Amino acid sequence: MEEEVNQKVVSLCVRSARFTGTELAKLLKMFLEAQKQKSNQYARGKQSLKELTGQNAGVTSIEISDKNIKTFERVARKYGIDFALKKDKSCKPPKYYVFFKGRDMDAMTMAFKEYVASSNRKRKAPGIKKMLEHFKVKSQEHSRQNEKTKTRERGGSL
Repeated sequence: MEEEVNQKVVSLCVRSARFTGTELAKLLKMFLEAQKQKSNQYARGKQSLKELTGQNAGVTSIEISDKNIKTFERVARKYGIDFALKKDKSCKPPKYYVFFKGRDMDAMTMAFKEYVASSNRKRKAPGIKKMLEHFKVKSQEHSRQNEKTKTRERGGSL
């Protein structure tokens, strides 16, 4: 059975007045380029649900209720996952469904772990305005201390 699967026969038909080795090399090169294009026909990364199901690879889905889908897309691209997003508008707030191939399950779990960790990290981090206010208060205290030392130096030298 394995021998039948491993052995493939290719039939090429060429019209030529003179068939030389260079003609055969050109023909084989054209054939190999056509095979490369044929193997890379389906899309990678984010795609429509129809394209994803058309690849005959068994589709599974996960529900997401978060509005920040762009960060998920970055993580999914990083892990090389083929996926499709669908928005369910019947719910308030709307829910998003991520469909992906069944064979990408391990990569998908790793991508979701990283996605959840990054979203939690963002929630815990203080806002930029708070950080700027903190530094502004520190700089004001520092400038007050500098003014006090300058007035002491001037008063002592007089």
